[in-house]
Amino acid sequence: MSEISSMVISHKKATVAEMESAWSEGTDALLEKLYSNDDVYECVILKTCNRAEIYIVSEKGSPVLFRFAKEIGFSSRIVDFYNHDESLRHLLRLACGLESMIVGEDQILGQIRDAYNLAVKRQTIGKVLGTAFSKAIQVGKRARTETSINKGSVSIGSAAVELAEESLGGLDGKTILVVGVGEIGVLVARALADKNLEGIYISNRTFDKAKTIAYELGGEAIPFDDISKYLEKADVLISATGAPHFVIKKDMVEEAMKTRENRPLFMVDIASPRDIEESSGDVSGVTLCNIDNLQVISVRTLQNRKKEAIKVMEIIEDELILLDKQYKRQRADDLIAALYKNVYSIRQDEMQTAINKLKTKHTIGDFETDILEHLTHAIANQILGEPTKVLRDAAEVNNEELLSSIAHVFSIENKPDSIVKKEYKPPTDSEKSETNENVC
Repeated sequence: MSEISSMVISHKKATVAEMESAWSEGTDALLEKLYSNDDVYECVILKTCNRAEIYIVSEKGSPVLFRFAKEIGFSSRIVDFYNHDESLRHLLRLACGLESMIVGEDQILGQIRDAYNLAVKRQTIGKVLGTAFSKAIQVGKRARTETSINKGSVSIGSAAVELAEESLGGLDGKTILVVGVGEIGVLVARALADKNLEGIYISNRTFDKAKTIAYELGGEAIPFDDISKYLEKADVLISATGAPHFVIKKDMVEEAMKTRENRPLFMVDIASPRDIEESSGDVSGVTLCNIDNLQVISVRTLQNRKKEAIKVMEIIEDELILLDKQYKRQRADDLIAALYKNVYSIRQDEMQTAINKLKTKHTIGDFETDILEHLTHAIANQILGEPTKVLRDAAEVNNEELLSSIAHVFSIENKPDSIVKKEYKPPTDSEKSETNENVC
């Protein structure tokens, strides 16, 4: 019987450098190479910045992947190989964010969908993997809808925004000043994108970078030298530059507070080394937080997500039972379809033989032909009715021996139509110019 096997390289066993060195070819090239193997009926490849996963459908199972891993130079030390049940459980856990470095993160669900879509485009996926990946995407959505597995901030950037929200009772109608648009500053800015702000100002030493981010967010870029002026307008300042010295000093804050008419200023310093002079927090009306405060939020969020993960695992186990039943029905349906095809072929041939013999003695018209058509059709269906029920019952209780015996008795090929290989569809010239690697 053809089942799913998989091999997984992830951050749990491998460093990013090890994954990069092992993955020398593009996803398209590896997909084509894998699918060219006669023992592989279906395959999907998932590649992100911290994982490389290969799923196949094959009668030979994991040995096919052992050889493939050796062929492309994957070290066995960093590879996990999974059988059918293990592969399905891993895929559903992955889609729900339970296998991610940041538990519950959302990006992996889109990456799984991208891997599935690429396999569909290249025609390397069929009913077996199609069912698994469709179920994984559905379960990933369900986990995020029915639990809080993806709620809360775990990155420094989003935690800074969450801290500001908690401290101010929300950010609706607030004016935000973001200083620095490096990696963390961009995360901060994007975490603010869906907030109902009065305004957002972006400042950076390289003004063009500030303009780019401000344009994306519908905000305003301001020159780095004008920070003091806009400090007077902001309700929240989040600073994340890479400067080796203080960007915002106590005297700047004191000057800005003189014109604010007792309106408080909330400042978050997420730079290392620090951007904001620590004594600025002593100024009346000013609250200054730093990375230590954010780590509390991140730890709290991760603890909450671990609690939610228990609920997600219950969902996964329920869905695995449903998925198992779906595969059993498919197994029976494949055999039933093949059985009907064989019997109907015999019915059609024998009916035509009878018509030809009758025509040698009598005139046979449409009426007589229709009678024979309905008669042979009814006989075939009557004969197949009980075997159909027996097959579905056998699949329901996972009686593989009986299913195989019926397939053997009726000379049904072991590979049903659902896993007959399609022809690989190579990328077009325009697709070759684009990368198929998932962006992390």
